[in-house]
Amino acid sequence: MAILSALLWTPALGVLLLAPVSGQRHGLIRQISLAAATGTFLLACSVLFGFDAADSAMQFSEFYPLNPKLGSAYALGVDGLSMPMLVLATLLSSIALLASFSINDGVKGYHICVLLLEFGMLGVFMAQDWALFYIFWEVTLIPLYFLIDRWGGKRRHAASLNFVLYTMGGSVFMLLSLLAISQYDLEHQGSLMVSMGQAAQSMPVLEQVLVLLGFLLGFGVKMPIFPLHGWLPLAHVEAPSPISILLSGILLKMGAYGLLRTVVMLPVAAQLLQPVLLFLALFGMIYGGLLAWRQRDLKAMVAYSSLSHMGVVLLGIAALNQTGFTGAILQMTAHGLIAGALFLLVGLLYERTHTRNIQDYSSLVQVMPRFAAFTTLTLLAAMGLPGSVGFIAELHALIGGFQQWSGLMVFFSLSILISAAYAMRTIGLLFTGPVKPQMQSIADLRPLEMMASGILVAGIVLFGLLPGPLIELSTATVARMLSVIGERLP
Repeated sequence: MAILSALLWTPALGVLLLAPVSGQRHGLIRQISLAAATGTFLLACSVLFGFDAADSAMQFSEFYPLNPKLGSAYALGVDGLSMPMLVLATLLSSIALLASFSINDGVKGYHICVLLLEFGMLGVFMAQDWALFYIFWEVTLIPLYFLIDRWGGKRRHAASLNFVLYTMGGSVFMLLSLLAISQYDLEHQGSLMVSMGQAAQSMPVLEQVLVLLGFLLGFGVKMPIFPLHGWLPLAHVEAPSPISILLSGILLKMGAYGLLRTVVMLPVAAQLLQPVLLFLALFGMIYGGLLAWRQRDLKAMVAYSSLSHMGVVLLGIAALNQTGFTGAILQMTAHGLIAGALFLLVGLLYERTHTRNIQDYSSLVQVMPRFAAFTTLTLLAAMGLPGSVGFIAELHALIGGFQQWSGLMVFFSLSILISAAYAMRTIGLLFTGPVKPQMQSIADLRPLEMMASGILVAGIVLFGLLPGPLIELSTATVARMLSVIGERLP
């Protein structure tokens, strides 16, 4: 049974069902969209239950040749790297739609764009062919551009244009790298990803380094890596809050996912560029944390904290060892849950107060105790408190980095201290002090909002206390990736 195709095309089916519906029927539009997103999530869960974590090979593979001369094919598959991303993408898409009830303008177009965005994201994580991967990568740009440009804040036009120009610029370098590899003799055995991985080994070392630098620029814009992060704060602040959940929770992970795949494909270049990757990771972690600490806008703070947290992912990738890779994959999942929860909660607060300035708030714990509990837990997880999934991920990345560079990890510790500073500052300003007159009658979280927030916070705590299943999901795949790197290093 082609379960991956069913999973991939369910959001697209939702779009087709929405097409003939009148734009005035808001209730029906929301129901169809939510049904499509929930169905996709349930399909992802069924793939997860059928997934054998002990098997490092691609599972549920589908392969239909498209262009035999080029060797491209409609090739789908999942392994321990893509499996957690699929479940996270479908979960956050459902939660983003649940959080979209405040959207009352252009409802039909909005929901079509969200489902198209989910379709593109799932394609990126399942594609086992670079041509297919690149198509899905570009597909995510179009709906996201319209979601920011049409439903964003005051500076939405600048934010959407910034995002597209940065990402398209990065995509050009990625395409050049893919074309550079395809110039070599490709043995058309299996998917284009496999054959290009083999062809990359016959390239001169200098070319391998240049190709990996091209991939680093392409994927680094999306992650984002300093100094390619210029689009990030504006896009996050101006995007509607449900879209910020997807942007931070999933779209940033697409860059990290692609980089992991290419590092395995070009390990000689990765080893040569290791000091560069280490510097970018550590600098990004400290720089992002300091900028988050200085922000008054709650959304901008979460956006810059994402830059810091994705630095942890880059550090894990740069370590090129088992613990580091495991830490990178865990941090991708952890950050998806933490950033998704923070953007959801900040969005719900903004809907009630129409301000994101942290100075405008105080003692919300008396007015909104449920909101205070969820937000405090999530901010503590963001600073890596033991018992949260953030701690498990950062611990693995730290140990992986220590095995490789030992003393340099003092800078990692510094970034953890900075993240603790901005998390505690935010908790202090939001939830302590006297109640301000304009904040005395804010409604606490409603049942539907409680459910959406509760799922994410439960995931943060559950995987923090019981990380075993999450770690085991990718252990065999990480071992295979490192054996491939070992074979390809001279």
